[in-house]
Amino acid sequence: MSVSLLARKKIQQLVPYQSARRIGGSGEVWLNANESPEVSDFSYEGGQLNRYPEFQPEALIEGYANYAGVECNQVLASRGADEAIEVLIRAFCEPGQDSIVICPPTYGMYAVSAETIGVEIKCVELDENFDPDYAALSQVDTKIIFLCAPNNPTGNMLDHAKLCALLSAQKDRALVVVDEAYIEFCERQSVVSLLADYDNLVITRTLSKAFALAGLRCGFTLANAEVIEVMSKVIAPYPIARPVAEIAAKALSTEGLAVMRERVARLNAIRCQAVEELSKLSIVKQIFPATGNYILVRFDDSARVFSGLAEQGIVLRDFANKPRLDNCIRITIGNQQEITATVSAIQGLERAK
Repeated sequence: MSVSLLARKKIQQLVPYQSARRIGGSGEVWLNANESPEVSDFSYEGGQLNRYPEFQPEALIEGYANYAGVECNQVLASRGADEAIEVLIRAFCEPGQDSIVICPPTYGMYAVSAETIGVEIKCVELDENFDPDYAALSQVDTKIIFLCAPNNPTGNMLDHAKLCALLSAQKDRALVVVDEAYIEFCERQSVVSLLADYDNLVITRTLSKAFALAGLRCGFTLANAEVIEVMSKVIAPYPIARPVAEIAAKALSTEGLAVMRERVARLNAIRCQAVEELSKLSIVKQIFPATGNYILVRFDDSARVFSGLAEQGIVLRDFANKPRLDNCIRITIGNQQEITATVSAIQGLERAK
């Protein structure tokens, strides 16, 4: 008997999340993982690696609370936002009894985390404009509703008035989790101000995108203090390593925040220029809302574009096999040179058609 058969039945059947690193590829221009093209200059200078770190490092929590505009008891640090997603499901959902709701097409880890834990997944698909179906979500019987804003990969944002109505409708019934992994690229559209009025609102964040610290694996949950307390019972005893806490705290300093915002301004300008250039091409059939550090583009023949750019060493993320995203490719916003090369390569395919 294969030892793999000792695994839980759910795990034997589980299709793991296909991250950019798992999919792989080869090339010189990597625009498939929504990473920052810039390298963060912050480094670890401390010691005491023979000692366990604080459960929730004080400087880190204070830094993020100040940045987000919330109280320290409303913040939980985790190993990326992915751990926060898993902890929320483990803390609030009974396996084999409760469910979560996802709104596809969206980020795949919500479903993978629930399936791993043995929690039912209900789907309330995005509407024809790829916005949440707020009316249906208000009626669904569940424990957690996951919304992504900007939505990965379509870029759609949330209607704040409709979100408030949803939160009210699901009060004392379900948590509404808003994944704001990319919110720094459209900061004014954050829903963080609603935390004061809705106890069932939860927000997940990360330092992986705008802060250019994907390799650090540091994320945050913002929520009512009671939610944070429940999550604290479930999360690993030492979720934030000392080097991670020190580097992240530096990134959240006044100087670090200034660097981040300058980076965001540069990337947003590059993104706007890329959207303008791509919109002129006949092989481009649709450009989805560009709100994060990526653009989702529907081509007339995405397979031709994907392979054509791969031959030139440009690695993109193919979404053509996903429901409702036929002929779609997601392009991460790299530096100016990378995006110029990518747009030029697509323009070359237009001329060769």
